[in-house]
Amino acid sequence: MCLGFDPRPAVAAAVLFAVSVTAADLRVCADPNNLPFSNRQQEGFDNKIAAMIGRDLNRTVKYVWAPERGESFVEKTLLAGQCDLLMGMPALDREASTTQPYYTSTYVFLWRRDRHLNIHSLNDPVLRRLRIGVHVVSDDASNLPPAQALANRGMIKNMAAYSIYGDLSKPNPPAALIEAVTRGQVDIAIAWGPLAGYFAKRSAMPLEVVPVSPQVDRPYLPFTFSISMGVRPGDKDLLAALNRALDRQRPEIDRTLQEYGVPMLSLSKTPLADGKRK
Repeated sequence: MCLGFDPRPAVAAAVLFAVSVTAADLRVCADPNNLPFSNRQQEGFDNKIAAMIGRDLNRTVKYVWAPERGESFVEKTLLAGQCDLLMGMPALDREASTTQPYYTSTYVFLWRRDRHLNIHSLNDPVLRRLRIGVHVVSDDASNLPPAQALANRGMIKNMAAYSIYGDLSKPNPPAALIEAVTRGQVDIAIAWGPLAGYFAKRSAMPLEVVPVSPQVDRPYLPFTFSISMGVRPGDKDLLAALNRALDRQRPEIDRTLQEYGVPMLSLSKTPLADGKRK
């Protein structure tokens, strides 16, 4: 999923098409326009990892496409029986039963290499002289960790806000924040690592990607999250099967995440998650 754990408004559209279901199917609900995570062409890393798990379990992966909009996304897809599996769930999510994490990542600073910035900390005084791009959900306290951290430091005027939802008519709407960096519309961005790492790796403009420090701000505000797969509560057999498959596919999963430029931290870290969707 994308970018920070947040309550969301209502789902923007219903499930886009139905699939015929057999016992051998593994139905996955996913966003059709949200690289690097997923798209209808199945080019995202979550698409690739779901395919690995399907092969491991000898089950055919079938997609139910639905844009990820609203805190009711899980309720209207997984819990409504539209699918069996959601990728990109925060570990310890309260709505679903979650597998062991398949990666842990962090928010990162992102800037053009020709700017010669050397910023690693939210407390770096240089930030106060820069225009900082961040994703936001709304105008209230439900905003994502970077916006909250900057507001806590009295740096609201430094922020350039980009909707996490973006323009659904364009490819990969959240990537507008990364494009703002490459075009010089902002000096620096603070973005969810998988999103920043993927587009930085493919950018014609060389970009620097540096993990945000501290990893946990005050008040309790994590910037590092462990990511799992989610199934319906009570679906214990599938949950156990997924955990076994994740163990078997771990090397290939790690290689895939590296190919997509995902900044990865050790999975031995305690998962930091508040149970809300990214």
